[in-house]
Amino acid sequence: MTSGARRVFIQLGPRPDEDGQLVQSGETYPAEIVARLAADAATIINRYPVARSALLPLLHLVQAEDSCVTPAGIEFCATQLGLTGTEVLAVATFYSMYRRSPTGDYHVGVCTNTLCAVLGGDAILAALEEHLGVRHGATTTDGTITLDHIECNAACDFAPVVMVNWEFFDDQTPDSARAIVDALRAGEQVTPSRGAPLCTFRRTARILAGFPDERGGANDTCVGHATLVGLDLARAQSIAELSSAEAFSADETSGG
Repeated sequence: MTSGARRVFIQLGPRPDEDGQLVQSGETYPAEIVARLAADAATIINRYPVARSALLPLLHLVQAEDSCVTPAGIEFCATQLGLTGTEVLAVATFYSMYRRSPTGDYHVGVCTNTLCAVLGGDAILAALEEHLGVRHGATTTDGTITLDHIECNAACDFAPVVMVNWEFFDDQTPDSARAIVDALRAGEQVTPSRGAPLCTFRRTARILAGFPDERGGANDTCVGHATLVGLDLARAQSIAELSSAEAFSADETSGG
């Protein structure tokens, strides 16, 4: 430490929105839930040559049960895979798709990374906070919407992007985002820019755990037009360069 430098003490602990520690010895589901989840867990684990490789889908499985990762969910995953609660927790807290507090029927995430923010993501988030009467990270009183800001989800060519239960809503504005959450709260069927109509957060988590997605059109290939612009331009440029090279080669051969 250099002369005159000031010591800084940083205290680590749970996030402010967490009620308590996620690893709690003896915290388990009721027996009937354990039996049901264990059957699903066996299906998942049998897909992998090494059992612990099934941890990510198992975390989605318990999230489908609780709408978030709970101490009971951590304990269940650890028991099924022969891991410690701490090992499971290390993975669950690394990935942002695993929620650590109860989630509404629809998790509405507004991308606030650089490109989306510059093109209006911050304004969309602020508009939804005001419209729904909640801060990001919170759930509406009716339990329908959990509002959040999210990191980049690789849809920058459609910025600003809003995701609902991890489905894309492209080229959004404050008005269009308000219309989406109003439709969801009214119980209307809402379809994203690409993909099948939305299902609830818990059902989405079960699909991510590896169980069939029975929504019509869920498995259809659906690439957005903007995603292909660069590829189309690259192909056009490549063809132009090839034509020029062929013409040059022919000219050299003829002695021109």
